[in-house]
Amino acid sequence: MPRFTPDTAIKTVSAATDELLCEAAGLRWLAAAEETGGIRIAHVIEAARDRLVEERIKTGAPTRAAARRIGAALARMHAAGAPWWGCPPPDTPRGARGIGRALTPWAERGAAKSWGAFFAEYRIAYYVRILRDEGTFGPRETALFDRVCARLAAGDFDAPQPALVRDAGTCCARLHGDLWAGNVLYLADTDARTGGALIDPMAYGGHAETDLAMLQLFGYPYLDDVLAGYDEVSPLADGWRERVGLHQLAPLLLHCVLFGGGYVPETLDTARQYR
Repeated sequence: MPRFTPDTAIKTVSAATDELLCEAAGLRWLAAAEETGGIRIAHVIEAARDRLVEERIKTGAPTRAAARRIGAALARMHAAGAPWWGCPPPDTPRGARGIGRALTPWAERGAAKSWGAFFAEYRIAYYVRILRDEGTFGPRETALFDRVCARLAAGDFDAPQPALVRDAGTCCARLHGDLWAGNVLYLADTDARTGGALIDPMAYGGHAETDLAMLQLFGYPYLDDVLAGYDEVSPLADGWRERVGLHQLAPLLLHCVLFGGGYVPETLDTARQYR
């Protein structure tokens, strides 16, 4: 847990790794989109392998108006784009293996030719191998995800990015990567342009629907207004609601890896919708 001062949030680790530097790289990459209307990001003040100091966001009560501004600002952040599926932020330390405690992998340039191929290999199959090897998944569960991955790789679920991402001429959106309710903060300034601010990213290049699906997984105040604000400025592709569960498979599988079997039934039920 971070330690707080009136103006900063300070994270430290006892054993230095690249994790805090990766987080700082993600914060800076997302913050670069602020100049084109992207959502406010907690700014990095100091970053080292054992210590990260960032701006402390002053939070306030949720409102519907702020939620709509959050949605619109998220859309503009996504539209800042990324150069390839699974790319890391540009300031990521050379040799860093992946994002966060589970070392969620990035992809080398050109390794995945489509969103479905990327999502199948780097988000579904990666976690399934971990869960199989530790004995959480047996042959039946593994076969289920093999079928889902085959459909993903075949392009069965590929869909256009939201309009602003397409208009920017990029195939990939600039994702926060861990967009659950605790990382999307309503601002104390109720008139703030972006309505909210983001913390704690696991940033990479992917499909914008993945971020929005994560926000829907555990609930969020005025969620419908966030989605409406997003869709108003950057219309989502037809059928996006039917793909929400598919995009949620990645965070569900990660929760199985990090927190155990309590998430397994929901994860399997979701996967069966796309086999």
